[in-house]
Amino acid sequence: MTRKVRPYLFYDTTQSVCTRCLRPAEAKILVKDGQVFMDKWCPAHGTERVLVSDDADYYRLCREVYVKPPEMPQRFATPMAYGCPYDCGLCPDHMQHSCLSIVEISDHCNLRCPTCYAASGPERLTHRSMDEVVAMLDAIVASEGEADVVQISGGEPTLHPRFFDILDAARARPIKHLMVNTNGLRIAQDAAFAERLAGYAPGLEVYLQFDSLRREALMDLRGADLRRPHGEALARLDALGISTTLVMTVKRGVNDDEIGDVIRHGQAFGCVRGVTLQPVQNAGRVEAYEAAKHRLTVSELRRRIAEQSGVFTLADVLPVPCNPDTLAMAYALRGPGGSLTPLTRYLDATTLLSGDRSTIVFEGDPALKASVFKLFSTNHSPESQSNCLSELLCCLPRVDAPRLSYRDVFRVLIVQFMDAQSLDIRALKKSCIHIARPDGRLIPFESYNLFYRDERQAELAQIRAEIDAQREQRRQAVMPTVSIARA
Repeated sequence: MTRKVRPYLFYDTTQSVCTRCLRPAEAKILVKDGQVFMDKWCPAHGTERVLVSDDADYYRLCREVYVKPPEMPQRFATPMAYGCPYDCGLCPDHMQHSCLSIVEISDHCNLRCPTCYAASGPERLTHRSMDEVVAMLDAIVASEGEADVVQISGGEPTLHPRFFDILDAARARPIKHLMVNTNGLRIAQDAAFAERLAGYAPGLEVYLQFDSLRREALMDLRGADLRRPHGEALARLDALGISTTLVMTVKRGVNDDEIGDVIRHGQAFGCVRGVTLQPVQNAGRVEAYEAAKHRLTVSELRRRIAEQSGVFTLADVLPVPCNPDTLAMAYALRGPGGSLTPLTRYLDATTLLSGDRSTIVFEGDPALKASVFKLFSTNHSPESQSNCLSELLCCLPRVDAPRLSYRDVFRVLIVQFMDAQSLDIRALKKSCIHIARPDGRLIPFESYNLFYRDERQAELAQIRAEIDAQREQRRQAVMPTVSIARA
């Protein structure tokens, strides 16, 4: 008798949440026609199939090769009581420390972007007090000891009336590198502000919103034509020599064809250390968004980098080991005239990854594995990137590597923040980008936007109440059995 065969490979199991009710959902990872899907099942709302990756080989590379032992924080701030993702703080079941910690200092913004995970805007006038900000900074230090990267964010953080006092408070703590997440309007409009900001360099980076070079895409994502202020801000940052990363929120059919253009635009400015691509997620305020039409995966962005940049190939864009499901990265060295040479040209891509075994062989020397994993991490400042890359290149026998400065290094990073539809608890447990809270908690970015931000906490409280009720029912159900066994 010939048995029926399912039309896919059953690769793994995981957990997720139901997109509709946010309750726990069973999930399977399936491979079909070279693509990877997560099949979710909610007892109340049925099944849902979500594209996880359009490149099964790359997905398996993330899951089977780019894996390293989890790095723990100095402390856990919340107990395990309800299960992931309802215990965030971090709880003892979280598998990664904070590579990048975010301190949101304001709900206020001088834009009301149609796409804003924090749902901030001009109508929201609340700023965090200095006591709250200091408590958040102290929470990061308590968790990390010496924090690698702390991002000051909002809203629009440059509008906080005590913005520079906040930078001073961060500087007074063991924090290696500060990042300011900004739309750039105040930098463009206020020369004195920008000059004062430059006084905090080195060790300061501007994370500059830079979604597009076209009016139509900017209107879709930001509700305003920001070409002029973005250009003015970038020119001022370049003149002041402030390290800058251009940040694209990428939406399919809106600006995903501009990735190469933005990379080339960044190459022309000496202050730009790289480009970060963040595919749009369904969180906060996200207008004119349809998941089936606009959503992008890491593997799709990786392919667009290879197709559009004229510099990087698919082999140059590698998984980030701290959370390879959601992060990917490519490095290049700057050359004459702003030209870029990808890192893997020096590492020799044919020996970078060994295809016949589940391990990594770098230039025939397994000891280099730790060096490469150290480089491909999100916890780098521009300065530490160059130092790490210099150390790695000097270890390679066929490379005569000069001493590099941070001006010689250019990085392209993909950061995919999962939403309710795409949430994979396995990947969430490895999240290394966390939002600090004044009560001492550090909450993974994705779960914060789903359950812990503003009015979302009411839904979380309801889910926890349901789990409490189910737990009590379980306890009551086993009590007669326990009594009989003891008798």
